[in-house]
Amino acid sequence: MWSRSRSGSRRRPAVAAAGTALVLGLASVAGLVALPQAAQAATTVRINEIESSGGSPGDWVELANTGTTAVDVSGWSVRDNDDTHVFTIPAGTSVAVGGHLVLDVDPVFGLGAADSVRLYQAGVTTPVDSYTWTSHASTTYGRCPDATGAFTTTAASTRGATNSCPPATWPGGSAVSVADAANVFGENLSGLSFENASQLWAVKNGPGTLYRLVPSGSNWTPDTTGGWTSGKALHYPGGTGDPDAEGVVTTPDGLFVATERNNANSGVSRPEILRFDATSSASALTATGEWNLTADLPAVAANSGLEAISWIPDSYLTAHGFHDDHTGAAYNPASYPGHGTGLYFAGLEANGSVYAYALNQAGTTYTRVATFASGFSAVMDLEFDPSTGHLWAECDDTCQGRTAVLDINASGVFAGTAVYARPSGMSNYNNEGFALAPAASCSGGSRQVVWSDDSNDGGHALRRGTLTC
Repeated sequence: MWSRSRSGSRRRPAVAAAGTALVLGLASVAGLVALPQAAQAATTVRINEIESSGGSPGDWVELANTGTTAVDVSGWSVRDNDDTHVFTIPAGTSVAVGGHLVLDVDPVFGLGAADSVRLYQAGVTTPVDSYTWTSHASTTYGRCPDATGAFTTTAASTRGATNSCPPATWPGGSAVSVADAANVFGENLSGLSFENASQLWAVKNGPGTLYRLVPSGSNWTPDTTGGWTSGKALHYPGGTGDPDAEGVVTTPDGLFVATERNNANSGVSRPEILRFDATSSASALTATGEWNLTADLPAVAANSGLEAISWIPDSYLTAHGFHDDHTGAAYNPASYPGHGTGLYFAGLEANGSVYAYALNQAGTTYTRVATFASGFSAVMDLEFDPSTGHLWAECDDTCQGRTAVLDINASGVFAGTAVYARPSGMSNYNNEGFALAPAASCSGGSRQVVWSDDSNDGGHALRRGTLTC
C-alpha cells in the first residue's frame, strides 16, 4: 500500500497508463448519463470540487455542468501537475444538466499537498478548466457558489452533490424584527417584490392570492383601498383555477407571478408564468397572459416547480455582454420581437437552476435564452438590484437561510460572486420571499430588506432587516 500524510508534498506515483482508469460504479457518480449527448460549449463543464488528501475512497475530482444540455465527456481527461499522470474518462459518459460527475482518480494518481487539477477535452492541448493549490484543504476545495463561483475551502465534503460553501457575514445589520401584525397572513406567504419604497407586493401560494402592502409604522400591512384589504384571489385566463403563486415581480409589462401548479389539481406539476393587471379594480384577478413552461423544464414533482421570478432590463443585459445560449452569441433583444424590454428569470426549486426567458407578450410562446446555477440545491426567490447589477438568489431553511449574489462574468454568464449567511438576529425560518427596497430609499447608509416566512412562525409571516447601501 502506498501511504501519504496530509502534510506530504508528493503523492503516490501513477500505477496505470493513460486511458485505463475507470469511473467507479454509479453510486459514486452523480448526474451521470450513460449515453453520448449533443456537444456543447466546453465552458459549461467545470471542475467543481477536489479531494486531495485521501480517505475513503481516495482522491477524487468532481465536475459540474452549468449548461442547458447534457455534455458528452467521453475521452476527456484530468491531469495533476505532472503531464504523465492522465485519468481518461470512459466512453459513453455524459454530465447531465446541473449534474455532478465524480472521477475517482486514485487508481491512476494521487493528489499532493501542493498540486493542481487540469481538465482537457479529448484531443485538445489547452485545458478547459484548472485549479492549483499549495496545501491540502481541511475539507475539500470547491466552487462557491456551487458550479459558478471561485474556489475556496468548503464547509464540508459533498462528493457528488451541491457544494457546502462557508457563507460570509450578512452585509447589513444583524438585527431582524417582525414586519407584520400577528396572524395577518397565516401560512403560505411566499414571493415578495417592491414596487417602490412605499409599496410591496406579496403572493400567497394557497389559495393563490396577491397582496398590495403599504407601510404602517414599522410594519407592512394590506392596503385598505382598491379592494386590497384581504388580498385578491388569482385565476388562470378564463377566470378558473387556483394558481399556486410562489414568486412575484413588477415590470413595465405588468405584474408577473411564478406558479408551481393549479391547487385545484394539486398532484400535477404545472410550472407557469402568469401576467396580471394589478391596476384592476376587480375583487379577483384573472391572468392576462400565460406561459406554460412544462415542455421546456425538467419534469419535477408538483411541489418542486417554479418558486422564484425576477426581471432584468435589456439595457443592462446588453451593456454587460450577456451571453445568449439560444443563439450562441451576445444577447440581442431584436432576436425576440414582442418580448418587451427585458428578460424573465425563473428559479426552479427542484434543482436550484435559473432559466432566463423572452416571453412573447402578445401570445403564449417563449424562448429560453439562458440557464445557470443559483449556487443552491433549491432556489426560493430571485431579486435583481438595478443599483448594483447583482442578481440575488435566496434559499430557505434547507440552506440555513442563505443568499447568493450572481453577476455577469467575462463570458457573459451569471456566476456566483458571494454567498451570505442570514443575519445573526434571525432564526432559520422557512423564508420563501426576499425583497430589497430601492436604492433611492437608503437612509443612514442602509436600506430595508424584507423576508416572508411561509410557515408563519410565531404568528408572523414578514420580517425586516437592513442591507448596507
